[in-house]
Parts: sequence; structure tokens; C-alpha cells
Amino acid sequence: MTNENTAELNGFAKLGISGGLLKATHAAGFDMPKPIQVQAIPAHLEGRDVLAVAQTGSGKTAAFSLPILTKIVALGTKRLPKTARALILAPTRELAVQIEDTIRVLTKGLHVSTALVLGGVSRFSQVKKMAPGVDVLVATPGRLTDLVREGEVNLSDTRWLVLDEADRMLDMGFIHDVRRLAKATHKDRQTALFSATMPAEIEALARTIMKDPVHVQVAPQSTTAAEIKQSVVLARVKQKRQILSEMLADDAMRSVIVFARTKHGADRVTRDLGRDGFEAAVIHGNKSQNARQKALNGFRDGSVRILVATDIAARGIDVPGISHVVNFDLPDEAESYVHRIGRTGRNGADGIAITLCDPSENAKLRQVEKIIRMKLPVAADYLDQPDPKSPPRTGRPPIEAANDSDARRGEGSGRPRGEQKPRNGFGKKPAAGKQATDRPQAKKPFRGKRRGFGGRKPATRAA
Repeated sequence: MTNENTAELNGFAKLGISGGLLKATHAAGFDMPKPIQVQAIPAHLEGRDVLAVAQTGSGKTAAFSLPILTKIVALGTKRLPKTARALILAPTRELAVQIEDTIRVLTKGLHVSTALVLGGVSRFSQVKKMAPGVDVLVATPGRLTDLVREGEVNLSDTRWLVLDEADRMLDMGFIHDVRRLAKATHKDRQTALFSATMPAEIEALARTIMKDPVHVQVAPQSTTAAEIKQSVVLARVKQKRQILSEMLADDAMRSVIVFARTKHGADRVTRDLGRDGFEAAVIHGNKSQNARQKALNGFRDGSVRILVATDIAARGIDVPGISHVVNFDLPDEAESYVHRIGRTGRNGADGIAITLCDPSENAKLRQVEKIIRMKLPVAADYLDQPDPKSPPRTGRPPIEAANDSDARRGEGSGRPRGEQKPRNGFGKKPAAGKQATDRPQAKKPFRGKRRGFGGRKPATRAA
């Protein structure tokens, strides 16, 4: 045995990856497997269900993709129309796009077909792509549920199911759709569930859709990468804009994601940065898929240095070389902090995460410190300084929706709010009397006295 073969068997070949897939994996820069891949790939190749907990940026995509692709490449059967041999569900459109991109890279030169089904874009092209059948389907639950109900996608031949970022799907209200989709797949399917956290609801879901899974955990739940230097800056809300601008003037902040709590807040931060001389792109759930992808591509290719985002971008963004993550607002859910700062310090690189904390956010800060099991050091304290004078504003800001939460039902489905289809199962019509109507409701006749508006004149008061 040559030294070359020995070295090869110490990498992915030792885990069971071989042939053209192994060559494509090496060509893509996947040389040595990461801990999550070392534990998950052999178990998946053995046909076991896998329940994995790993921090964001740990290499989960390759951990579930490579064993599935190995088995698909070995198949000699023909694909059936409208079917998918493997289904990978992701909570957000960005994560779905990223997963498919990774699979395309790993299967370069191999005859493996993929399709992407997600909201915010035309259904026609997705239906056309699925018509002859595909090997791997990557989808968001909302849009896929619609296509299955309408008969455009058939999951009865799907023998591999992957739920990526399952806890995020729970947060976004997709669990009922996930259960329906899992039930529609082949009864002898193999299931993998990957998540950065494992709340009780996800464990309950795993028990209902998985068979004796192998438990894989490469890091304590909700821990952050050691390469990320974390700190907190104490500042009032009115001080945050000026502090952020002063921070971004530093050339060391070469690639920065700024996280805001709400869509309205993200738009406001972006406008303020523009007024302060910083060009920034923004991404959140109210943006069209094309606008979101354009902003993300500009950030990825370096033409945009600053990306302002809500928690919709806390997962699914894998951009090499992100130097800083700035939490302009603390998230409502402490777990989201872990995913936010996980955008930097990826693949062993160093990263810096800075959190701006108003006194009203102290309770959220304590929750974050509790879940990451460390106290964030205070890098600066501006609370004893006066608020800066606000510069004059030009124009009126757009009216935003009252509910700015990104974790609302319908993300990934492509339907505007207020037009959600009833989730009664595939092919079932909604119960009579439950359909919404766009017709205006007739006004009830006014039965009171119309004083001074053309009705009877009021009686003259006695002096």
C-alpha cells in the first residue's frame, strides 16, 4: 500500500466515501473530515437514522449529504416522474440555496440531478424541474407542502429524509408541515435530523419520525466556537447609531453582518448607515427572494462590505471571511445569539462578535450568558455619556407592519400574509364556511340619531 493510498484512507475514504464522489469532495476542498462528519457519515452509510446536535458552522451539510450521495450514485434504477430520491428540508430560503450549492459542488462530474423548491419565486420553473424526477430535492416546507397537495410532487419514492436546522423549523411554525411531509415519504425511509439545539419539542418530533437513531453530539448544546472573540458594549438605544458608525470606520471591519431584531429595525439601521456614509445591503423576510439573493451575493463577492439582517439570516449564510458580527439589538430568543455569531469564526478562522446592549435589554443579555455558559466581557460603557443629537431626517419612513417578527408562519411558502391556505392535509379541501373572502362586509345600518349630519334637528334646549 502506497503512502498516497494510506493518506487517502485517513480522510473521507476511511469513512466510506469513494470513487468519483471522493474525487469531487477533494476537489471542492474537503480534505479532512470534521468531528460531526466522522461520527455521522459511517452511521448513515450503515443505514441508521441519525440525530445530531452540533454548533453552527461545524460541517453538517457534508455530514448528511455525502452518505446519501454515495447511495444514490450506486443506484442503477431510473427516476420516476415527479419524485425525489432524497428530500432535504431547510427552514429558510437562503439555507436551502446554500445546501443545493454544496451538493452541486460535491457531485461535479457525476450524474446526480438536484431541484430547489422554495417560496418567493415562480412555481412554474420548480414544477417543470420536478416533472422528470430528481435525485435530491432541497426545499422549504411551506412551498413543498403546496406542491405535494396539488400533485406536482410525489414523495412516495423518497427513501432519504433530512431535517436541517430542525429547531429553527419549530420556531417558524413548520413542524406540522414537516410531519405531513415525513408521512408522505416511503415507509422504509432513512431519516437524519440535524440541529444546533435540541429542545423538548424537537426530541418529541424525532421520536415520531425516526427509528432507533444514533445520537451524535460534537459540542455542548448552544456553545459558541472558541475562535470567536465575544464582547458587549453598554449603550442606550439613542447612542447605538453613532457607536456603530464609529466602529465601521475601522478598516479591520472588512466584512460585517449587523443583526437587528425586527424588519423595521433592519431597514432603519440600513437607512442610518447610508446617511452616515456607509453603503449596506439589507435582508429580511419582507424582501423578495431575488432581492435577498442579490444582497447576499453582493456580500459574498465582496462588493458589499456591510450586510444588515434579521434572524432569518442567522442560519443559512456561509460566507468565507466574515470578520465581524454586530448585534445592534439582542435577539428575543437567546439561542438565536449562538446562530448569529456563528456566521463568523467558521472553519477554524478567527472572528469577532460585538453586542450593543441597552439597559432595557439586560434580561436578554443574562439569558444569552446563561445559554452560552460564560459572562461576556464589557468592551466599552457609554451609559454615563449624553445621547448624541439626532441629525435632521429627510422624507418620511415607510409604514411597516405592526408585527415585525420573522418567526411567523409562512416563511418559505411564497404566499403573502393573509393568504395562507388551510393546512388540512394533502388533497383535502377546507371545511365549508372556513374559506376567507375578499368581498367587503356590508355595513350595518346606523340606528342612532344623526345630529348635525342631515338628520333631524336636535330639540331646542330651554334657556
